[in-house]
Amino acid sequence: MAEKLRLMTVHAHPDDESSKGAATTARYVAEGHEVMVVTCTGGERGSILNPAMERPEVEANMGEVRRGEMARAAEILGVQHRWLGFIDSGFPEGDPLPPLPEDCFALVPLEVSTEELVRVVREFRPHVIITYDENGGYPHPDHIRCHEVSVAAFDAAGDPDRFPDAGEPWQPLKLYYSHGFSRAKMTKFHEALLARDGESPYGEWLERWAADRPDVMERVTTQVECGAYFQQRDDALIAHATQIDPTSRWFAMPRDLERELWSTEEYELARSLVDTTLPEDDLFTGVHEKVSA
Repeated sequence: MAEKLRLMTVHAHPDDESSKGAATTARYVAEGHEVMVVTCTGGERGSILNPAMERPEVEANMGEVRRGEMARAAEILGVQHRWLGFIDSGFPEGDPLPPLPEDCFALVPLEVSTEELVRVVREFRPHVIITYDENGGYPHPDHIRCHEVSVAAFDAAGDPDRFPDAGEPWQPLKLYYSHGFSRAKMTKFHEALLARDGESPYGEWLERWAADRPDVMERVTTQVECGAYFQQRDDALIAHATQIDPTSRWFAMPRDLERELWSTEEYELARSLVDTTLPEDDLFTGVHEKVSA
């Protein structure tokens, strides 16, 4: 490898880094690059999604527990990690929706949260940043805010007139979006399990899929081969014990079959300051040449 490059992924909550693109980050770490995960909030208002963790001491110390889970996941993936320091907004439900908590990330003025991310960008100096698309992957207020903050920081980090007290300017070269689930991918898994076992946990999920909802694959520009790192991804997910039930459909697909059917993770190139040709199979396409020039 001619150059050690740097990748930053920006997420809303602890566990998002393990459910979205974890095998990609593990691959780039294994190849000798530097990877930093930035987590915007502490996940303090998250629900316990694993019945085995529904214990009073866990519920009473949710923020502390999730910090410990995040540390274990980062160690498994081999990534550096930084907390941005904001408070989870929670996921509002009901009709009408209740107001968001006053202290939450989604209500922090955009300039304030952008400056905090710019400070981390200028310190780590990533060549590539990954964040969510404008829909947040799903409409959680923290995911949508994470998108807004990440795009704003990508634009501001290299501008010496923006946030002059947040470190020396640094301009990342590429910005990618990750998306939510692909119907094409879930359909392929569903059909393969039906053919092999006569049953699949994905049928009900696909039946509820709105017919007019576009598949994220229509926006994908870049597919990163990372099947060799699916086990690290799974191990990192399981480290988030409050959020991940190891008996859930996350793990219904046998890994050997998953590698055979779909061994990539997908991204959309949103901004590029280097020359590249689409489709890509490497987030650093064009960056190697720019850095070594």
